[in-house]
Amino acid sequence: MGKLALAAKITHVPSMYLSELPGKNHGCRQAALDGHREISRRCRELGVDTVVVFDTHWLVNSAFHINSGDHFEGIYTSHELPHFIKDLPYNYEGNSALGESIADCASKLGLRAKSHNIKSLNLEYGTLVPMRYMNDDKAFKVVSVSAFCTSHAHEDSKTLGEAVRQAIEEYDGTVAILASGSLSHRFIDDRLAESAFNSYTREFDRQVDLRVVDLWKEGRFKEFCAMLPNYAAHCFGEGAMHDTCMLLGALGWDEYQGKVEFVTELFASSGTGQVNAIFPLS
Repeated sequence: MGKLALAAKITHVPSMYLSELPGKNHGCRQAALDGHREISRRCRELGVDTVVVFDTHWLVNSAFHINSGDHFEGIYTSHELPHFIKDLPYNYEGNSALGESIADCASKLGLRAKSHNIKSLNLEYGTLVPMRYMNDDKAFKVVSVSAFCTSHAHEDSKTLGEAVRQAIEEYDGTVAILASGSLSHRFIDDRLAESAFNSYTREFDRQVDLRVVDLWKEGRFKEFCAMLPNYAAHCFGEGAMHDTCMLLGALGWDEYQGKVEFVTELFASSGTGQVNAIFPLS
């Protein structure tokens, strides 16, 4: 019987890559890098062999999709932000059996879910950025799940999370799940991009993010799940926060009462709100 060993909501801001490079932004996201490495350390202590990433940069317009490739290797440049992420090399092992099991469990729960083992189906940077800092030695196999879902109900993403938990419990191994996406996600106006590199776009977004952090720290997920649809809409949650729905679906949704630990406290990046937060498992 498999085990879910760690669950987290994580940042993947591309300025993390800039942070490690020489230049004016060197070290700018050190707290985020440290948070990723702390999550990696804990995964290793817990014996994790596979990481499942809910990736809000994998946009899909129909059905839920799981990248169940056997192996991922290449050099990545972001089409969205090529001045932030360019020529990033990656090389990770996949876990096709677990990916296929997730799709199978989701289908049995009534979702349109599809597993793909296609060599040319590459990873997006919602997976690649955290894996760079958590998995540089290929300690973990990787499964990526589409979480920028343009025509999907939050309720269905919750169910997808339940399917992930079921597939993990049927798997012969130990797994971590990572919801890779921001809190509020209203990008700063381009004219202000340089001066507001470390700022929120709107004070409203900052205040709501602060409230959400408090709710998570206090384990008040009945209230959070009730506000989640409006939060995602009014604060422009990344990928409509389908990654968070998947994460909480795997943890019990509004019945979950864990008091979240922030290994990287809330910070602003180009107008958006970001955290690295571990959701304790009973």
